[in-house]
Amino acid sequence: MRLILFKITSVIFLALLLFNCTKNSAEEIEPNTATPLTPYTVNVPDYFPKMEIPVDNPLTVEGISLGRQLYYDPILSNNGNSCSTCHNAPESFSSYSANSLPHINLAWNSTFLWDGHINGTLEDIMKFEVEDFFQTDISKLNNSSYYKSEFKKVFNVDVITHKNVEYALAQFFRVMVSSNSLYDKFYQHTANFTPSQMNGFITFITEKGDCFHCHSVGLFTDNKFHNIGIDSVFTGVNAGRYNYTNNPSDLGLFKTPTLRNIELTPPYMHDGRFQTLEEVVDFYNSGVKHSSTLDPIMTKGTKMFGLGLSATDKQDLVAFLKTLTDTTFTKNPMLQQP
Repeated sequence: MRLILFKITSVIFLALLLFNCTKNSAEEIEPNTATPLTPYTVNVPDYFPKMEIPVDNPLTVEGISLGRQLYYDPILSNNGNSCSTCHNAPESFSSYSANSLPHINLAWNSTFLWDGHINGTLEDIMKFEVEDFFQTDISKLNNSSYYKSEFKKVFNVDVITHKNVEYALAQFFRVMVSSNSLYDKFYQHTANFTPSQMNGFITFITEKGDCFHCHSVGLFTDNKFHNIGIDSVFTGVNAGRYNYTNNPSDLGLFKTPTLRNIELTPPYMHDGRFQTLEEVVDFYNSGVKHSSTLDPIMTKGTKMFGLGLSATDKQDLVAFLKTLTDTTFTKNPMLQQP
């Protein structure tokens, strides 16, 4: 009898033990408290390349909003500057005083900065900006109740990291898309060019001007590097990509900037030597300097001694370049300072 009672008691004890263990294990598993996020899709023309979005950083309304807040916040830097200090909206997110490359359609870039010394995705260039350029003090963000709450919502983290900041900024940069200029309306048959603009367009896309080889229609950049002949002797910053690669064949090569919103982004060239589009066109027409690394496209055919454009041709080419101005981009409420 005692043996039977002992066995019954043991079974009951084991049952209670298993119940308590199961209960404790369930209590130790924290529930998923992540806030549901709102997916966001960027609408781009079909003549743009496909936008590649990393699997680990999908676009969300909340993430974009957080990136926008960071873009305008001096908290990123140690000197009171923000991204917007050198990239302001009216100048197509560039700056006349800083001669900075505009923040336009960077989602399609795989190299960044004039000499291209940052390679990869928007997350990679944001890593450079946050950790190297701004040297962001992450403790400032972790001491902010606002940012603690926002990063928890977007990334479900209790401690903000540099990577979180870089990913939020990358989301904002991906929606900085310019694709609604007069040129785009013309291309989609919803607007017309003037005779001057049309003549400039023909000059642009034919061998007459030969602009399209480096500024291909759509993004209006090939995102490559070229020596276009602004110098024949290369020292200091004018050595271009060579300063990064130490490859002699890269002397004088610089990244091709987009021509979108080019009217709004003077001065021109890596060192801002040209103040107007007219000066730029004059240079291409008759000012190219020869060197061993000069891009062959600058001298092919009859171009050895310049393009030979007439005064009217040059005016018309400038008129076409101005059709790439997109004020819906510069005034887009989604991109303005919060």
